Amino acid sequence: MAFENLSERLQNTIAKITGKGKVTESDVKEMMREVRLALLEADVNFKVVKDFVKRISERAVGSDVMKSLTPAQQIVKIVNEELIELLGGESSELTQGKKMTTVMMVGLQGAGKTTTAGKLALKVKKTLKKKPLLIAADVYRPAAVQQLQTLGKQLDIPVFYVDKDPVDIVKDGLKYAEENYFNYVIIDTAGRLHIDELLMEELQNIKNVTNPNEILLVVDSMIGQEAVNIATSFNEQLDITGLVLTKLDGDTRGGAALSIKSITDKPIKLVGMGEKMNDLEYFHPERMASRILGMGDVLTLIEKAQSSIDEDEAKKMQEKMLNQTFTFEDFLTQLNQIKKLGSLKDILGMIPGMGKQLKGIDMSQIDEKQFIYIEAIIKSMTIEERQNPDIINVPRRKRIAQGSGRPISEVHKLIKQFEEMRKMMKQFGGMMNDKSKRKGLGRMFGGKLPF
Repeated sequence: MAFENLSERLQNTIAKITGKGKVTESDVKEMMREVRLALLEADVNFKVVKDFVKRISERAVGSDVMKSLTPAQQIVKIVNEELIELLGGESSELTQGKKMTTVMMVGLQGAGKTTTAGKLALKVKKTLKKKPLLIAADVYRPAAVQQLQTLGKQLDIPVFYVDKDPVDIVKDGLKYAEENYFNYVIIDTAGRLHIDELLMEELQNIKNVTNPNEILLVVDSMIGQEAVNIATSFNEQLDITGLVLTKLDGDTRGGAALSIKSITDKPIKLVGMGEKMNDLEYFHPERMASRILGMGDVLTLIEKAQSSIDEDEAKKMQEKMLNQTFTFEDFLTQLNQIKKLGSLKDILGMIPGMGKQLKGIDMSQIDEKQFIYIEAIIKSMTIEERQNPDIINVPRRKRIAQGSGRPISEVHKLIKQFEEMRKMMKQFGGMMNDKSKRKGLGRMFGGKLPF
């Protein structure tokens, strides 16, 4: 995750305060020094850091906090609130038109603008139930039009292009959208390696022709403070409506996300959290603040699950688990469902308290390739073996190992873990069928079972 180092520093600093029964002004001062260093290391703008620390200090040493029974908790609450404010306060939704919504995607070359245009088209198609059209208006970058056309084909979303200058392409594209009842138009405009007059003049002309509902600036979050300078320049000349930060899942310090809103006064509306086409999320300041402070992000995890996991399939799996009819075939299906949620590292980061549980564990050592290896082993089994694992004897295991290209020890391990999992399911299924034991389980969940 983008804020990994910042998150660790802030959590360690807060832990020092929460371990104390009484908090003094000296403690707050020491904490603020650590917070300042953590933010500066995360490449947050110096002025933004200065104002942020000042606000927390003033609130933290107030009499209401220092004299309260839980001063440490109050200070953590203040830090959380100020972090939310720094990230933009409230979530900012995408503006929609009455009959048709027009979105201009702008930004420098290499920021991920074309890919983000495709991701946004897919998102509005799935979540807003819109009929999107992509307009390819970047005629300068080699293969930019072809890239968008390839994405459109992959996503089953039409791409409009004619061999004209960018302004005329957009004019014709909007006319085509109106005639063919498209209600969400996304324009992929040209970028440059740097900001120049020709680029801005062309973008201004497209803006005048389209009068867009949104002008979204796509910024690569890995370039740090330069992202703020780019955002400021584009905003001054185009009056952008919001930002999309790409590569927020990468090894970036996150300073851009924490600085942009304060300096440009424009909200971050979307964030790119991966390379897959569904890895585009709405930006929620309160959720991001919660993740940075190690409090998890359950809402985003639930949303990911709802959009990625088939509900009917999940119910079938639940029944199979309880009836002890769960097979390797089902296990493979479950594995594919989990993979849709994103990286294991990100999923764990969204679970409250998981950060503390994983403290001391090097998350970079978590080998996500294990999913691929398990899949290879299961796919090397015959259909009969997947449905009835009990028949997999040693000769069969040797054949499966050879077929999957994995050591036989991994095959032994997977089958053993699967058997243990089935035993646990059997015990749980027995408890579910036993009324007296079911009541006992119910008491564990506050009197009522959640299923």
